[in-house]
Amino acid sequence: MNLSKQQISLSFYDEKYLEALERFELPENQAEFTALPSEALDMSVNDPDRYPVVILAGGTTLAGFFVLHRNSDFVPLVGNPRALVLRALSVDFKHQGKGYAKAAMLQLPLFVREHFPEADEIVLAVNHRNYAAQKLYSKVGFEDRGLTKMGPKGLQHIYHYRVTLMED
Repeated sequence: MNLSKQQISLSFYDEKYLEALERFELPENQAEFTALPSEALDMSVNDPDRYPVVILAGGTTLAGFFVLHRNSDFVPLVGNPRALVLRALSVDFKHQGKGYAKAAMLQLPLFVREHFPEADEIVLAVNHRNYAAQKLYSKVGFEDRGLTKMGPKGLQHIYHYRVTLMED
């Protein structure tokens, strides 16, 4: 069953989601490429420029997680101080295959415009072997412009999404 983007919502992390995040599971082939939410959350606690975001299904069920990061180490790489970095996107294993990640990414530009009006671009790094993630990001409008960097698990492609005021 695929949910429309209206049935998925994005919300900043709140402690009421902690228990669900701690039970979050990823298959080994996905955990290789992204941090578990609990790990990403730990990094966010001590960094005021990292904003943890939950993906909610039906308004209440925690289905996924990611972090938006301002002033990150990507700024010199992409040459845009207004870029916001998307990190650690994942959907809990029991909620995969329902279109939640795609629906969340389709809502991301509006969420960014609303909460980070200074941001004009969303960037992310995806491992060159993570074909599923590359396909997802391309489907929702991210562009691979040929920029790469080395990551902890090998070569990473940098994907870009231009945030404009005209999007719906």
